[in-house]
Amino acid sequence: MFLKSRWYSQRVNSPVTLARWGTVGQPVLILPTAGGDAEEIERFQLIKALSPLLEAGKIKVYSVDSVGGRSWFYKEGTPEQRMRMQDQFHWMIREEIVPAIRMDCRNDDIPIWTAGASIGAFHAAALVCRFPDVFTRALCMSGTYNLMRFTEATHASDDFRRASPLYFVPHLQGRHLELLRQRHIHIATGEGRWESLPESWGLANVLGSRQIPNFVDSWGPDWHHDWITWRVMMPKYLSEWTSSP
Repeated sequence: MFLKSRWYSQRVNSPVTLARWGTVGQPVLILPTAGGDAEEIERFQLIKALSPLLEAGKIKVYSVDSVGGRSWFYKEGTPEQRMRMQDQFHWMIREEIVPAIRMDCRNDDIPIWTAGASIGAFHAAALVCRFPDVFTRALCMSGTYNLMRFTEATHASDDFRRASPLYFVPHLQGRHLELLRQRHIHIATGEGRWESLPESWGLANVLGSRQIPNFVDSWGPDWHHDWITWRVMMPKYLSEWTSSP
């Protein structure tokens, strides 16, 4: 049920781990929180919460080291280098992780869902927005979408503008935008400790202005920015999604 592979990625100049749980079902790529690695979701018992879906063959879960999020969390390099890393991280996923997932699924065209919490939610949304030909649905929980507030830079670099939906989505057009309008980004959040509902609405307003399907789902003040929340949210939504026609 569990499988792990590791290689060195020239795109992010770092070793990268890809972990997998499950044997069949809809592939779901879960992006870790800022300092997390590929096995974070097992240590924090999210895999245990998802076990009924895994055992039923409804989903097949993948996760990867948070190389992009880690650069923010540990302030690795200059602000410009950290902003560039977000773009490189996304391309590493598109060109290295996606082929690995599809090879594992033995299907060269299988659509992939993304999911994540906190900064992982940023990456989950960004991947669908950047690569709607590959990623078809995102579950974004307790998201932080305006990452510029975590850097000392006063302006977003071109690299970061390419990586952040808040910057690049307003300028999309043509086939890319048409395809993205056939996708869905679900933005779930609590309103308790360390949560920020305005962050979720900020992303939703940008998506909605371009007629990209999305939905903000607030769970209210009793739900906090914590794994306890995410262990309830993710099984609920993935169960609903895999049960719908």
